[in-house]
Amino acid sequence: MKRIFGYYLMAALTVGFVLVGQNLYAAPVQSDSEIQVSAGFSHAQGTDSGNFNTDLSYGYYLSPGWELGFRQALDYNFIHHASDAWQATTTPFLHYNFRVGNVLIPYLGFSGGVVWNDRDVTGTMGPSAGVKLFVSDQTFVNIGYRYNWFFNSFEAARDNRTHGNHVANIGLGFVWGGSGDRKVQ
Repeated sequence: MKRIFGYYLMAALTVGFVLVGQNLYAAPVQSDSEIQVSAGFSHAQGTDSGNFNTDLSYGYYLSPGWELGFRQALDYNFIHHASDAWQATTTPFLHYNFRVGNVLIPYLGFSGGVVWNDRDVTGTMGPSAGVKLFVSDQTFVNIGYRYNWFFNSFEAARDNRTHGNHVANIGLGFVWGGSGDRKVQ
């Protein structure tokens, strides 16, 4: 799994670096909306299971940097020597998008919400980071990472920092609306 994600990362970064020199596109502007679909792999700490992850998210740009959004994710866990399991994650998020260029837009963020399946509901929160590589004025490839801490009470959240999932994914996003022209003169 790590090797496959590494190949995705290398391909996306290569495309991004080629496009950075082109100076063709610009970062989202205030009041833009964004929708994104992504898929990838996650790993639960302390297990030897492999997990497939898919996300659907919507974001709204409060400014060119700050983005407030909502993510719905589904993880399918392939567990060795046991029954496979699934879990859905519903989380609002807050990202800050750094405008370091016209094509390559790194971001840092935080999310928190609930994780549920057919047996249980629990809380989750954690940091996220990634980079958006714009391939046109409104379309981008996202390479993202997030860590999901799991807890069933806020007191347990402090004690369970090593109980969670590492989630890495790659996806395609689209930006529309907004106030102003995204093209850089």
